[in-house]
Amino acid sequence: QVQLVESGGGLVQAGGSLRLSCATSGRTVSNYAMGWFRQAPGKERDFVAVINWSGTITYYTDSVKGRFTISRDNAKNTVYLQMNSLKPEDTAVYYCALSQRTVMSQEKYDYDYWGQGTQVTVSS
Repeated sequence: QVQLVESGGGLVQAGGSLRLSCATSGRTVSNYAMGWFRQAPGKERDFVAVINWSGTITYYTDSVKGRFTISRDNAKNTVYLQMNSLKPEDTAVYYCALSQRTVMSQEKYDYDYWGQGTQVTVSS
């Protein structure tokens, strides 16, 4: 079993920055792709970013390209999401997730383990 715990969310003004962390435990996760998703009130859970097992390949949804950076430290079993130039439309609960598939995916149904989420609120 794998446990994922997000942290680092909070309230920030537009243009500000936050760094989310996702600590994993229960099993070695360094072999798996890890993703970040977000869900705003009344909306679907949407893909934000994904990183491969070694940290050498990343993909982002278009709306965060150039502003967000996903990274990982396999020695610490932790994945990060650095969020810069935040906008009010980035307000959501952010979730990290682990996929056991061999292909990196932007589809939430391809992820097997999820954290509980951390709230990010960006004020205008």
